[in-house]
Amino acid sequence: MSDNKIPYKIYLNENEMPKAWYNVRADMKTKPAPLLNPGTHQPMKAEELSPVFCDELIAQELDNDTAYIPIPEDILNFYKMYRPSPLVRAYCLEEKLGTPAKIYYKFEGNNTSGSHKLNSAIAQAYYAKKQGLKGVTTETGAGQWGTALSMACSYFGLDCKVYMVKVSYEQKPFRREVMRTYGASVTPSPSMETAIGRKILEAHPGTTGSLGCAISEAVEVATSTPGYRYVLGSVLNQVLLHQSVIGLETKAALDKYGIKPDVIIGCAGGGSNLGGLISPFMGEKLRGEADYQIIAVEPASCPSFTRGKFAYDFCDTGMVCPLAKMYTLGSNFIPAPNHAGGLRYHGMSSILSQLYHDGYMEAISVPQTEVFAAAEEFARVEGILPAPESAHAIKAAIDMAKKCKETGEEKTIVFGLTGTGYFDMVAYEKYHDGKMDDYIPTDAELEASFKTLPQVD
Repeated sequence: MSDNKIPYKIYLNENEMPKAWYNVRADMKTKPAPLLNPGTHQPMKAEELSPVFCDELIAQELDNDTAYIPIPEDILNFYKMYRPSPLVRAYCLEEKLGTPAKIYYKFEGNNTSGSHKLNSAIAQAYYAKKQGLKGVTTETGAGQWGTALSMACSYFGLDCKVYMVKVSYEQKPFRREVMRTYGASVTPSPSMETAIGRKILEAHPGTTGSLGCAISEAVEVATSTPGYRYVLGSVLNQVLLHQSVIGLETKAALDKYGIKPDVIIGCAGGGSNLGGLISPFMGEKLRGEADYQIIAVEPASCPSFTRGKFAYDFCDTGMVCPLAKMYTLGSNFIPAPNHAGGLRYHGMSSILSQLYHDGYMEAISVPQTEVFAAAEEFARVEGILPAPESAHAIKAAIDMAKKCKETGEEKTIVFGLTGTGYFDMVAYEKYHDGKMDDYIPTDAELEASFKTLPQVD
């Protein structure tokens, strides 16, 4: 189909929305390694996970074989408030770059939470309500997950306790106020409210925190408070399952116009956005039906794919959560306080880690100042101020398009625009004022962290 017949924004109608989530594990030849009990190092059973997670979410977490899991009607009805989300042809960016490449982005910022996180937040809140719980606890980095979960909990009348990484709590005061508007309590982490928080502060006085720290606090509160469970916005299998609506919609929109992408790019922190975007395309690749170049983009300051170890590790700094086999920098690794808070996690989804280990996808890391330069270039021509997390994918897409200009290749590039950056103005201010640096951990720092990895036979 000629370019002039492809609209700027490709929308699906409500009837074309996915009615089931896609579980990419069903098509993986090598399944992700199981979660292990931190005490026995044996695979976790459902009953061992039940004090932490909701029962139906545990079933989804452990299901390696069911390819499609129906989306409950209540969740579908909620999705209709902001889904299907648009797939946008970046005509203006293409013209600015002078590239023969065709660039598309799936925009997930068209909801009150400002990001893709609502896709899983509403699902997890639904299952908590269905189980008769009083409330949930969670952590949040940049605040997008906390915002989404507070909105979802408000919708279902659940209490929501959020532990927000301290540096983001201080950098993004308005994000926490949105959470409070939806009725959530927001605590900077690490805090003095929990035993684990006090222990971390004693060991790391003045620390700016990490997602691993905040997870530990949220889990402690959930497991010690009757009627509460812990929910997580990334990393877990269940989260990538819920986020598959992104990729399913993207593929349906492309198929509608007979478009086959060559390259699919997503930012990578814990893996929720990337895993959701690539899931149906990866499924085709695993089944031998099609091939795609899939690229994960992570911050150079927290490079779990590109410099991490593929090993079992704790999912949290307090070492109370199950062990997951993933690409990790070590649960004791405290990332530099860069401004892509949603990507400051020491490990990566077990699903994506296994796919990367098996060679089905690539990974690159990029420095912070180059990410913001790309974000600014994109904003000036496409009219959306991107979240710093999303800007990692933008940076890689622009670099790919420029390479196409040099070689004359007419590649079709698709990337995920996870959300907007209107609560990230402190970060943009530091970039514009020349006060942003590009901290990259040394090999010695990473080696010290790797030495703390648990010894698993």
